[in-house]
Amino acid sequence: MKKQRSRFAIDVAEDELGEETASPSPSLARRGPMASAIADNAESLKERRTLEEKIRRENDELAHQHVQLKNQGLVLELVALDQIDNEKLTRDRSITVDPEIDDLAMSIRELGLSNPIRAEKKEGDRYELIQGYRRLEAYRRLCVETKDERFAKIPVAVVPSGDELQVSYRKMVDENLVRKDISFAEMAELARAYAKDPATPETSVDKAVTSLFKAAAYQKRSYIRAFAELLDLVGEHVKYPHLIPRNLGLDLRRAMEDDTRRAKLIESLKGTPMRTADVEIDILRHSAATSRKQEQTHMPTADASLPKTPRSQLSFVFDAPSQSGRCTAQRGRLELKADRDFASIETHKIEKAIAAFFDVLNQPDS
Repeated sequence: MKKQRSRFAIDVAEDELGEETASPSPSLARRGPMASAIADNAESLKERRTLEEKIRRENDELAHQHVQLKNQGLVLELVALDQIDNEKLTRDRSITVDPEIDDLAMSIRELGLSNPIRAEKKEGDRYELIQGYRRLEAYRRLCVETKDERFAKIPVAVVPSGDELQVSYRKMVDENLVRKDISFAEMAELARAYAKDPATPETSVDKAVTSLFKAAAYQKRSYIRAFAELLDLVGEHVKYPHLIPRNLGLDLRRAMEDDTRRAKLIESLKGTPMRTADVEIDILRHSAATSRKQEQTHMPTADASLPKTPRSQLSFVFDAPSQSGRCTAQRGRLELKADRDFASIETHKIEKAIAAFFDVLNQPDS
């Protein structure tokens, strides 16, 4: 008996099938639309899972790299000025006597901040300053003076908290040692404060100098110790210790070993409370150079006629009725810095101003 053909069989020419359906496998040749859709969907899910795993691995790697960079202080954050505290360290720079803070503020205003400050993250939204005291103060000054919102936040390289106090001190000191204008008195004052701080491991100034200024040469450390001893003897009576030159400080330290000479110096300083920095340096120089016999005479005061100490450079802020800025004068050179485009001024006006300037300089003192 002849076998009947199934009513559901479908005749499809072999050349109408694709490569896969043209396979000699009977099961593939007979796969219906639903089976094909299920197979395609399974393949798509597999590819999606593979892609998700790849993205997850990349994200984990990026997060790990971010943590590493942040721990190295290489991740910057914009932090509001009022969120930054300055309580952990005694600073080795006194902002009240820094003559270049105006120059720094002007540079930041014109060019931006090239080197971010460094701070530790504290609890909540607070940060503790580690490095960049002058830069932070310049930003605060600009924020107050200009009312510009761009100075309300400062770029901060956030470092992980937990450094020992002496390590934080060393970081601050090493940063400022590269600056040529930091005085021996400022470094000595830092060493004295470090030794007095109960949270630091050193209790003597001598050991504090050794610990803090390891990067400095031995001779420089000896100078710092001498200035620290000088401040111990007469520091509370000196208004401008940061202006004492190295050689004068060393001579004065030796002179202050004499109790009589030290008493005479303190008496003279107390007797001239309104003295300028130049007058004080003259008093200190006179005390260091005067012999014991000359010490019996009256020490110089602000009204006495004293030879002026030669200055290699003079720098001050001027505030004229129509313009303010900074003036720096030295032998053979005078520099004015102000928020003004001098190149746009006509040449004859600048020449007239220069002529008037020299006319005033050449006038005799009244």
